[in-house]
Amino acid sequence: MEIGYEILLILASVFVGGIIGIEREYQLKAAGLRTMILVTLGSCMFTMLSRSLGGPGSPDRIAANIITGIGFVGAGVIFKEENRVSGLTTAVTIWICAALGMTIGAGYYAEAGYGMAVVVILLISLKYVQDIIDKISSLHIYRITIPYDDEVIEKYETIFKEHRLRPMLGKQFKQGDLLTVTWRVQGAAKNHKVCSKVLLNDKSITELVL
Repeated sequence: MEIGYEILLILASVFVGGIIGIEREYQLKAAGLRTMILVTLGSCMFTMLSRSLGGPGSPDRIAANIITGIGFVGAGVIFKEENRVSGLTTAVTIWICAALGMTIGAGYYAEAGYGMAVVVILLISLKYVQDIIDKISSLHIYRITIPYDDEVIEKYETIFKEHRLRPMLGKQFKQGDLLTVTWRVQGAAKNHKVCSKVLLNDKSITELVL
């Protein structure tokens, strides 16, 4: 490859990673601008090296390992909180940035540009779609600590159902006279809001985690 052409590919990878990284940075994600740029740039340069160092029958011997390596990076941004997994979208975005970097490094910069545009459009537009869906149906975790009673679980499940929410009973922990119960509750955001106010005003609840 000519030096000027190589520099063009490097700059293109920085630009593509930067555009996607700006969106991730704006959303305050764990992997933002710098991460996306470095992933795209690194994938591009490894692919360029693979084309230069690989033998006539194996120009992809270095590039093939990028996919494996990027999996470890993506795994680092996935977290499990209670019964919810977060960071999957960011992990997939890192994966697609590596793919775009490899595409640029292979010389298909026009295709990488189209791919970048599609990724940005999807990340932005689907965020609004997801917000609309969350207003209609979202999953919240309720952890309630209350004095133990044989009917207490049925009591609060009835409260959830009265607010048109669907409770799914989770962990139960009894310590002394107190019972801590966790529910995974699904329903509209406005119903969660009203139900939360009712629970916050319930004087029999000693601890409430929403």
